[in-house]
Amino acid sequence: MEEKKAKKQEIIETEIQMGTVHPAALEPYRVRFFVEDEIIKDAEITIGVNHRGIERIMEGLPVEKANMLTEKVCGICSNSHTWNSVRTAEKGLGVEVPDRAVYIRVIVGELERLHSHLLYLGHGCETLAHETFSMRVFYIRETVMELLGMIGGNRVQYGCSIIGGVRPRCELDDNRIQRLLDGMDLVEKNVADFADRFIHDSIVSSRITGTGYIPQEQAIKLACSGPTLRATGVKRDLRTDMYEYNNFDYDIITQDTCDVKAQLLMRVYEIFEAIKIIRQAIKGLPEGKITDRSWEMIDTDLIESYIEVPRGTLYHSYAIEDGKVRHSIIRTPSMSNIGAMQYACIDNHITDGQLCIVQCDPCFTCSDRAIEVYDRNNKKLDKSILKSNIH
Repeated sequence: MEEKKAKKQEIIETEIQMGTVHPAALEPYRVRFFVEDEIIKDAEITIGVNHRGIERIMEGLPVEKANMLTEKVCGICSNSHTWNSVRTAEKGLGVEVPDRAVYIRVIVGELERLHSHLLYLGHGCETLAHETFSMRVFYIRETVMELLGMIGGNRVQYGCSIIGGVRPRCELDDNRIQRLLDGMDLVEKNVADFADRFIHDSIVSSRITGTGYIPQEQAIKLACSGPTLRATGVKRDLRTDMYEYNNFDYDIITQDTCDVKAQLLMRVYEIFEAIKIIRQAIKGLPEGKITDRSWEMIDTDLIESYIEVPRGTLYHSYAIEDGKVRHSIIRTPSMSNIGAMQYACIDNHITDGQLCIVQCDPCFTCSDRAIEVYDRNNKKLDKSILKSNIH
């Protein structure tokens, strides 16, 4: 009797779509997972659901009004967008910001880093289906939100920076300074307690260790930034290039395991560094005014500004003509980190797909503003050509 020939194994690729609304996502976006035997072989993230055209709305607005509008780009990083937009104008107009205002900007910026990283940890725990840890983190975050509300008048969109300094309501008196110091003590203690419980939880550890691997060379190739890049061992933090941080001593945190665990630890350790910077800023807070309004509005060429925000590198640029904004471009960190989110999903189980995306701290709604410009021959124009056409 003839031996039966072995049947050729056929592998069938299945496409699984998640979104545009998904329980693990804070914002609307769509992800397509291409799966073989429940293992993700490729992933494609599509954004654009919540595009609001803010850059187009800014076109022709008075500069100070446009700066206020940038605060609406993102609810989590509202201060970062206003700060960088104001910073862009100050760079073009040659405005010198008072030292006291610079320190207050740093304090608010680091408070925003605290609340953003705590939101990330809370969302991460929720994605891991650990509601208890998630609620603990959001409870800790409340202290930071109250401090931001105290300084800016709002828990979200606190409108701190203006051209030449900060708003009068953001001045720090002795009472506010004491509340800040007490708040930092409380947050530091509670985060340390949470981190100890979280990292040593065997179920959590088994889920995050080795999951969502992004090797260093791939992170560099994909132009990642912020904690997403530093979690692969690259010691790059744009705050080292910002004059506002010249007087502060802090460590640039890195991890080398390149997985979800590394991303989570990045945020935990950066929380302690942010607290360190806030304490230094309070201790060294200079005397003097917080606003310089002696500058004059002039026309400028295209002005660019890069700053380090909780998710990475934030880019703002525009030109000023007759006191109005022209050719505004905003690029958020999540835009450059999308490639890493897609790559991180590969070779992971379908149940870890969203976790691999969430590890990079996506903020897709504020990324919905990238544009591509084509000429009449359907050829995409690069940045240098666009700059040469700005009058």
